[in-house]
Amino acid sequence: MSPPADPLAVRTAAQTAAQTVAQTAASSATKTAEPSTLADQAHAQLKQLIFDFALMPGDRCSESELAQRLAISRTPLRQALQRLQREGFLQVIPKSGWQVAPLDFDIFDELYDLRILIECHAAARLAGDAERPMLTALADVWLVAPEQRLCDGAAVGRADELFHSQLVQASGNREMARVHREITERIRIIRRLDFTKTARVEATYDEHARILRAITRRRGDEAQRLLRAHIEHSKLEVRHITLDMLYRARRQA
Repeated sequence: MSPPADPLAVRTAAQTAAQTVAQTAASSATKTAEPSTLADQAHAQLKQLIFDFALMPGDRCSESELAQRLAISRTPLRQALQRLQREGFLQVIPKSGWQVAPLDFDIFDELYDLRILIECHAAARLAGDAERPMLTALADVWLVAPEQRLCDGAAVGRADELFHSQLVQASGNREMARVHREITERIRIIRRLDFTKTARVEATYDEHARILRAITRRRGDEAQRLLRAHIEHSKLEVRHITLDMLYRARRQA
């Protein structure tokens, strides 16, 4: 009979896993952004303010306010604002300035539907691939004992985002991966709210584990079914989001 696990060792392993996941997610985000020009830097800063709930859906602000807040001149700021407008994060208000795009649940539904198509295709392809080194790295994070699971909702949220993006990247389709990254950013602000609930954190571990096992066993149809149900559940949760939930999340952040 094996000796009982040392509780301190288990907690240490869980903390190490949390740090690894957070560092990997941060590294992944840095690689996709890598701002170089002043406009790029302003774009990244403004988008992070939205993701961190510092700028809320519906908030209005002027270019002069934002220029002062970011300590940047108006020309690169305006370039960043126009780019965020094209990406759907901001709206221009004639003669008034800019507004963070209000929550549009119909658009979120469409983005989640597109996610399902891309990720299910990736899962089916990955289930049939001969070489799948990415599965080992994902298993180290998600196929762990309950006491080794991350408890911090923000860390689980980052790990969840990385899980789905790595599935798509592993499919080898670069255009799908690019579109998926754009979708991920568009829904990030609402997706983060999903991991303020303990039940969703636990469910995410269980659901990811089942998806990984199906892919590992080369059961493509089962992996697609599980992945579709997993994303559909998140899609339904979006409809329950209120502005009050966003403001509470901002206070916690």
